Amino acid sequence: MTLLTVWPDDDPTTVLTRTEDGDTIADELKQLGVRFERWPVVPGLPAAPTSDEVLAAYEPYVSRVVENEGYILVDALHMTPEDTDEWRAKAAEARQKFLNEHTHDDDEDRFFARGAGVFYLHVHGKVYAVLCEAGDLLSVPANTTHWFDMGTRPDYVSIRFFHDEDGWVGNFTGARLADSFPDFDTLARR
Repeated sequence: MTLLTVWPDDDPTTVLTRTEDGDTIADELKQLGVRFERWPVVPGLPAAPTSDEVLAAYEPYVSRVVENEGYILVDALHMTPEDTDEWRAKAAEARQKFLNEHTHDDDEDRFFARGAGVFYLHVHGKVYAVLCEAGDLLSVPANTTHWFDMGTRPDYVSIRFFHDEDGWVGNFTGARLADSFPDFDTLARR
């Protein structure tokens, strides 16, 4: 299940909110300008699907978001664990990059077709951790300070939406709040 956990940004030991209720999650995030939706999970995606296979499986939902939000580029990617040193090194490098707090000049919309990841939103003196799982769409508004954790062994398929062909460019704040708050692996164990 999807999980929302909220802490003061200076005290990761004090949980202000913790819920798996989708309506409550959507209501809490809406107050931040963040859109949260649940879509039905389409079964039968291959273990390592192509972008075209994922987009075809979710075409009606993708088309609605593109039409409503004006996106010009949509793709899908997958992170599938491999038992090779090269894969482990690439996954660790990517994870470390995303754990750096940053903003984007564009919205960051992502749908999880399989697997999970955690978006940490740093807003109004609080950290909102949204553990997104298969079926979750999260839209983080432009200029929202956040970071993303895909865990130590990333395994997910996600659809990404872009207003710009260059994709999201991170504007890094230099802060490493990720080092203080429970990580993906901890939250996923709930």
